[in-house]
Amino acid sequence: MKRETMNSPLPDASTTPRADDDREIAHRIATGDRAAFELLMRRHNRRLYRLARATLRNDAEAEDALQDAYLNAYRSIAQFRGDATLFTWLSRLVLNECFARMRREARRQNVIPMLHDCPDDEQMSSTMHTTNAHDHNAPDQAAARAELRALLERKLDALPAGFRTVFVLRSVEEMSVEETAECLDIPEATVRSRHFRARLLLRDALADEVEKLGSEIFEFGGAHCDHIVASVLARLRDI
Repeated sequence: MKRETMNSPLPDASTTPRADDDREIAHRIATGDRAAFELLMRRHNRRLYRLARATLRNDAEAEDALQDAYLNAYRSIAQFRGDATLFTWLSRLVLNECFARMRREARRQNVIPMLHDCPDDEQMSSTMHTTNAHDHNAPDQAAARAELRALLERKLDALPAGFRTVFVLRSVEEMSVEETAECLDIPEATVRSRHFRARLLLRDALADEVEKLGSEIFEFGGAHCDHIVASVLARLRDI
């Protein structure tokens, strides 16, 4: 089979990269193919940003960390051997950059960053049930989903760093236990434990928010109220 030339197109970013695909892309970047590097970033931007954002809890810091990690990746891409996927390799660079920033901030604040604050509990079960998806076509439902997403992000930010990172990799990026353990360089049992604890803490935090809302739950006002009033008045005209 004829080998791809330097100008051959990269595989579609929507497909899962194979090991040989990763090595080919890395080789092309190492030889100075900027277009290949741009497509690499576009392929992984969303997932890597989520990882940085979950670790640093700050949008701007996450963007800066991701940019610095990409620059490090470009300079060291020749070291990629394909033992892990490119995403895993890039994830490690992103986490290293995030942790370095946290350590620098810790020195400035004279505190210790919370990098290893997650207790292990291998007896915990990881069986949890997720809620059913709701129809989100209506504007009010879209607004409700946006509010819920903002609430979840705030509660996720409040989790210890180790819990946040594992939760994002497992529940958001849907990485396997094995991939997450390899990415974070921690035992698989620790991944399971932290993932379970993160979901448990998030569930409890959301339950507390529901209790605080009290009478505001199922509030009937605004557009809903206007619609009922207008409909009734319109029907009264026919009586």
